[in-house]
Amino acid sequence: MNWDQVEGKWKQYSGKLKEKWGKLTDDDLTTINGKRDQLVGKLQERYGMAKDQAESQIDEFTRRLSEADREAHKTRGA
Repeated sequence: MNWDQVEGKWKQYSGKLKEKWGKLTDDDLTTINGKRDQLVGKLQERYGMAKDQAESQIDEFTRRLSEADREAHKTRGA
C-alpha cells in the first residue's frame, strides 16, 4: 500500500493510527489530514523521535495495513 491510498482513506485509517500512536489527538489527525510529512512532524513532536525513526515507523505501519487489507480480501473472497 502506498501513502496515496492511506491519504485517500484517511478517516478510515485514522482510528488505526490512534491505536498505534495514542499520543496523537483527534485535532492532530484532523490537522494532518493524510499528509505524510505532517504525520512525521507530529510523531517527532509527540514522541521525541528522530525524523528517520518516524518515517521508518510509518513505513512499517503502512506495510501492516497492506497485509491486513490483503487478509481481509482473502477472507471475504473465500
